[in-house]
Amino acid sequence: MKDKKFKNKVERENREAKSPHHIVSYIDNLKADIAAFFDLNSEHTFRPFDVHDHFGVQDKKVRHLINEIVHELEEAGRLVYHQNGTYQAGPNKPVNKGLTGRVDRVNKSFAFVIIEGREDDIYVESELLNGAWDGDIVSIQPLTKNSRGSRNGRGDSGKNRVEGRVTDIVERSNADIVGIIEVNPRYAVVQPDNKKLFDPIFLEPEEIKDAQHGDKVIVKVTQWPTRRSQAEGEIVEVLGKAGNNDVEMHAILAEFGLPYHFPENVEAEAQKIPDKILKKEIAKRKDIRDVLTFTIDPVDAKDFDDALSVRYLDEGNVEIGVHIADVSHYVLPGTELEKEAYRRATSVYLVDRTVPMLPEKLSNNLCSLRPNEDKLAFSAIFEMDPKGKVLKQWFGRTIIHSDRRFSYEEAQAVLDSGEGDHPGELQTLNKLAKILRKDRFKNGAINFETPEVRFRLDKDGTPLGIYQKERHDSNKLIEEFMLLANKRVAEYVYALSKGEVKNTMVYRIHEAPDPDRLKTFATFVAKLGHKLEVDEENKIAKSMNSMLAEVEGKPEQNLIESLAVRTMAKARYSVEDLGHFGLAFKRYSHFTSPIRRYPDVMAHRLLQHYLDGGANVDKEVYEAASKHSSERERLAAEAERASIKYKQVEFMSMMDRDKEFDGIITGVTEFGIFVEITETASEGLIRMTDLGDDYYELEKENYRIVGQRTKKIYTFGDTVKVKVKDTNLARRSMDLYLAGTVPSPSRDNNSKDSGRRSRDTKPRESRSSGRSRKPAGAASSSPKPKRRRR
Repeated sequence: MKDKKFKNKVERENREAKSPHHIVSYIDNLKADIAAFFDLNSEHTFRPFDVHDHFGVQDKKVRHLINEIVHELEEAGRLVYHQNGTYQAGPNKPVNKGLTGRVDRVNKSFAFVIIEGREDDIYVESELLNGAWDGDIVSIQPLTKNSRGSRNGRGDSGKNRVEGRVTDIVERSNADIVGIIEVNPRYAVVQPDNKKLFDPIFLEPEEIKDAQHGDKVIVKVTQWPTRRSQAEGEIVEVLGKAGNNDVEMHAILAEFGLPYHFPENVEAEAQKIPDKILKKEIAKRKDIRDVLTFTIDPVDAKDFDDALSVRYLDEGNVEIGVHIADVSHYVLPGTELEKEAYRRATSVYLVDRTVPMLPEKLSNNLCSLRPNEDKLAFSAIFEMDPKGKVLKQWFGRTIIHSDRRFSYEEAQAVLDSGEGDHPGELQTLNKLAKILRKDRFKNGAINFETPEVRFRLDKDGTPLGIYQKERHDSNKLIEEFMLLANKRVAEYVYALSKGEVKNTMVYRIHEAPDPDRLKTFATFVAKLGHKLEVDEENKIAKSMNSMLAEVEGKPEQNLIESLAVRTMAKARYSVEDLGHFGLAFKRYSHFTSPIRRYPDVMAHRLLQHYLDGGANVDKEVYEAASKHSSERERLAAEAERASIKYKQVEFMSMMDRDKEFDGIITGVTEFGIFVEITETASEGLIRMTDLGDDYYELEKENYRIVGQRTKKIYTFGDTVKVKVKDTNLARRSMDLYLAGTVPSPSRDNNSKDSGRRSRDTKPRESRSSGRSRKPAGAASSSPKPKRRRR
């Protein structure tokens, strides 16, 4: 496409050139653009004049420069010269150079492509997505600053980011999509629930099955959208009427590709496992049924996968046992249970239910360390002195007997009062846990304690209230001993290695944060009056902890804590021994929750294999399983957040529309400001159109918007008072407006009892950007919207 601004841009950049470095950078960028032009059109040949024409160049000097660059690319083998005077991309062109990633569709206007192993994501405007949807795996061609500037005319666009265009869709993320169906006489349309999907899916009448208008359905895409037609599909399952709690929770699971029911053959296999523990199995294990043992879990927990035992020794030392359900004894390789556990890889925790990794026979019965029952366990037993130093350790399979089931609240009551069951043992554990915790932070651990949102629900799942989960010493006590076991198991397997090649182990790794992201975060908190040292890696943790302690109890606490977590690299599973930055552990595994995490099952198997004297195992198999587990964990976390968001919006939809809420600005964009309501931790958007007293412009580098006339400023961290304007349950979104102002009319019928568009509203055409619409009144080739040629 010819860009008439190219010449002016070239002349402007030449005038701005103040150093040889600037000129060289410009030529390098132009060279990269020309090479990309040939690579993207490798099946065609071009004359130099065609290149001039493509870039809209008229200036003779710039034309000459382009000819020289084309010649250089030919000499380098990037281009092939033909006898007719044309050039073509050479056979050794770097096709994508492995630049394949996953699309993260941020909004209607743009997306990011996330490439594994690359620190920065690639920004892609919607018209350059080439039909890719959120979650698709795509090939991506990076663009230079010159091509970005010439394409969109924004002087400083992308100054600090890499932009690109999608060249090919390698793999579609999911052909099954959840949404609400709108049924019309001659067709139907499904509007996806997923806020990152912007294309409706059209269905023929015969594809509707028994779905009714307003039902929540799962639809399979049978034809992906093109420039000339929109997505088409067929109904896979009708979930039920939108707004029903069970329907909505099932829809969230389906949206993220998470199973709800276990296959019949898996349930049947689980039921065949005998309940009784055989004497010959007990004989193989360390019997510690006579040692005081108890569990501490949430009051509503049904699966107890960890227990602690306490035994006092001579000279003031104490033996602490960390006992974990021996899932690997029951879930054996090659079985249907194993295949399903691998496929799920994790339990999923929605606001009103748990979707377990293992069938109930295992998760709530055989493998649950219930009180007053003998149970098979895998244990890590430590002898510790009064100063918290580990003197001896033992790992292996055991049989245990839990004497008491504590809830966190019950255990905390004993710690506070000194009265009740086993106060001495609980106080001993608490004292040692505090020593372990203090040592962790001394060694550089970061104190991330982001608040967890919880709901009070009625029997139908309707939210009656929202509160934040509090953490007490009883929670931290359990946490510290689980961390100790996870850390020591990883170190033990590593130490058992023979020779230079270390034993394969599934680690939980957390790499150091990207320096640029840290600096951005430090700049942000500085604008809120807080200081964060990021120049020296060994000082980051201490400075971060000081800053987080400083904001505790302040309005911006939740905002800063959540941004701090997002600034850090994401923890994941891998066989690579890369350590855990956030915990300040040299190596760390997940060993303590095999009922709900598949990597813990792998860790148990590997530890027992090495305890039995087994040789090192194949890394590739376990790395593939680790990547799979990390991805399933990501999906489960997204589903959990979606269920929380749904209940937050549902709760806010029931609020008096005249009620004012205190909030804090958590984001600023070109289209509005995001505000988190302090009382309910619910986030909503104040659109620019609802800031009607002025025209506001975004100052991205200052995290604020500024009124052109009034010079009024809204910035990150500002406290505001807001009211609820609209709630949209289908999209799990909420529009707010500033108290004391009058909002603009609602664009959709998103009333508090409506999670979808009005039934009288015609289905809209695809919301994807970059496709031209027909002028109003133009004839269509078919009365059905999906047939429209645009």
